[in-house]
Amino acid sequence: MSLSVEIIFDFSSRESGFAEVNKMIHLEKINGENIWDILKLNVSDIQKSFVASNDISMIEAYIAITSNGYAFPFGIFEGNNPVGFVMIGYDKDDYWKDAPAIADGNYNLWRLMIDKNHQNRGYGKQALELALSFIRTFPCGKADYCWLSYEPENVVAKALYASFGFIETGEKDGEEQIAVLKL
Repeated sequence: MSLSVEIIFDFSSRESGFAEVNKMIHLEKINGENIWDILKLNVSDIQKSFVASNDISMIEAYIAITSNGYAFPFGIFEGNNPVGFVMIGYDKDDYWKDAPAIADGNYNLWRLMIDKNHQNRGYGKQALELALSFIRTFPCGKADYCWLSYEPENVVAKALYASFGFIETGEKDGEEQIAVLKL
């Protein structure tokens, strides 16, 4: 599965931005200019139990980074319009005491949300493809897997992730089902 777009990455250092060109959507590293637009995005009321809000995600990213961990938060944009948020992690930080074993030395799709006003347009699928393209540049070093977790009742997420080859392991991260993808 591939998008018929040109994708360009620039990762000269950990602090560098993630530049990507895509005629449909693109990812932008969260920064002082776009954070406020990303914080305004929300899922529908019935989806709120499936994904943390973007403000909580930003707090979690900050805590991970200040605790010797890795977090890569990106806004999902169609042109200049924010439509969603995705966050990628690597390994575990100093304070994540109950991390699942799969977290050790692997990447994870920590968060993916598309705003309620922009759903059902294929943005989630494209964002997942772009996130996996980023992960496969191995910005924190080589890894064998990308893992994620989701609420068992979230059948839409389960189907999306399965369409990319994520396989449930039977393990859980809290109450969420873990699925893994061989990189």
